[in-house]
Amino acid sequence: MIQEILINGAATGGVFALLAVGFSLIFGVARIINLAHTAFCMLAAYSVYAFSTIYGLNFYLSVVLAILLTVFVGSCAYRLCFHPIREHELAVMVVSVALGIIIQQLMVLIFGGTFRSIPSFAAGYLELLGVRILKGHLLVLGIALFSLFLVWLMLTKTKLGIAIRATAQDREMASLVGINVGWMCMITMAMAVALAALAGTMVGPLITLSPWMWLQLLVVVLAVVILGGLGSLKGSLLAAFLLGYTETAVVHFVPMGSFLRGVASLIVMLIVLLVRPEGLFGISFEEERL
Repeated sequence: MIQEILINGAATGGVFALLAVGFSLIFGVARIINLAHTAFCMLAAYSVYAFSTIYGLNFYLSVVLAILLTVFVGSCAYRLCFHPIREHELAVMVVSVALGIIIQQLMVLIFGGTFRSIPSFAAGYLELLGVRILKGHLLVLGIALFSLFLVWLMLTKTKLGIAIRATAQDREMASLVGINVGWMCMITMAMAVALAALAGTMVGPLITLSPWMWLQLLVVVLAVVILGGLGSLKGSLLAAFLLGYTETAVVHFVPMGSFLRGVASLIVMLIVLLVRPEGLFGISFEEERL
């Protein structure tokens, strides 16, 4: 039981981390609270379903195509919807909600309102100390950690990453030293959507697909980024795994836990915020970002 909770919680936390780090990235660099972030995750999941089940393509090719399609849609959405109003935070939030609802209704129109599922990255299970652990969960955890490691390398070891971090710290100063702030925001949006799309392709062994799944995921992502500290990548990472283990434990130990997992995440968030209002790694409030 303990081994199963450790692996399943880590896999769930890995998906939450991909979503939360992407959310924090675009907020830290472009100051955009994109409430449609998890709608892109849903779009990628449904795209994998369409490519692999309806069109009969290879599953891994379907994953690649789904990520590329989602990044293209997300980049276009940023350029057309967010970029012109990016200085008006309330307007951006309203537009992002509208965008999420549009994607939701498109999924209803194309796929209907019934629950669907996509395959896992790997079938079967492994025996660990007498406990059966799904290979899919192990692969999800490995892919999530490797992807997050690549993001960390890019942000800390490349010129592009330094430019993105400089933009997050001070956009006016970054512009004065020759950094194209508009392009940095655009690239960051593409990265954030790519992380959300990758998370969407891995939800197969974790949750079923429905046109309203983005709202369920949005609640968790907001809990993660607020708990970790809005704009803090390390805080989002830690909070994602904390809530991943919390939800997994609730599912295993609490009657009807699958219906209460989201509530458990919110309760943990509220308890931490009562003690530390800025979150685990929050900034009070503009000292640093990323």
